[in-house]
Amino acid sequence: MLWSGSAPSAVKRGSMWGFLMFTGAAWLAIGWTVLRLEPTNVAAVAGPVVLFGAIGELIRALAGTRTWWINAFLTVLFAVTGALLMTDQDSTLTTPAALIGWYLMVRGAVDVAVGIMTRGTDRTWNLLVTIGVLQTGLGFFSASPFARATDLVLVALGALGVLRAVADLVTALRLREVAGPRKDVLELPPERAAGVTGYAAGLTDYEGAPSRSRARHRARPGGSTITAAAPVVAGESFHERVVRTTADLDAMLAQAGVTGPRAGTAVEVPKDLPAVPDTPEGVEGEVERRGR
Repeated sequence: MLWSGSAPSAVKRGSMWGFLMFTGAAWLAIGWTVLRLEPTNVAAVAGPVVLFGAIGELIRALAGTRTWWINAFLTVLFAVTGALLMTDQDSTLTTPAALIGWYLMVRGAVDVAVGIMTRGTDRTWNLLVTIGVLQTGLGFFSASPFARATDLVLVALGALGVLRAVADLVTALRLREVAGPRKDVLELPPERAAGVTGYAAGLTDYEGAPSRSRARHRARPGGSTITAAAPVVAGESFHERVVRTTADLDAMLAQAGVTGPRAGTAVEVPKDLPAVPDTPEGVEGEVERRGR
């Protein structure tokens, strides 16, 4: 769950994990505060909460994600929803409860869709799907006729804050984990690192040399010039030349009588080898047989 509402492979700014950490803590504070208050007007509390969600979607849309258009659409949708909540003059709880349920259902459906979409690239996708399902169910309950009491609406808002806090905090930690590569990812053994360095230096010298008949290898002290032993083939790349000269070297070693199995080849075992004794009696019998 690299991004609550965005594809994880498209996050452009690694510093966004700090913002998500802040929003997660803010959502947690909102959830706790709403449960502690006893407001006479539920819309006055629900309106700022939904507007805070719209601001969060706006920042995500500006972060340069692949699904920025989803966040931009949610920004407009939630801003309108929050404005309707704050300007609602209805003395009943029908309109506030319905709009709160609308926000929860839309946000939950988006989380479920994004979680399913990223299940192959994010190991925490199931957590995002679970949170989305809970939000959708909570929104369905808030919009139903059962949530017509102030306490039930406030409980729904508190649960919304807790769910969004968990989603954003886990997302922030996951994004921080993948923001920078591990230091040991590209570390090679010393012998392989030396080989890569020499190959890179040879490639640079090969491409920059004015004459293909002589190559100056900067890996040698003083940049000594080495006469190329192998003929130059027109249009041949450096890698092809390395492979060809290596094959020529193997052929010359074979002509000189230096033979042996290559790496990765199977070694034939003679079939007439005697069996190895695996008991003390067998060892004594083998010694007596050889002494005769």
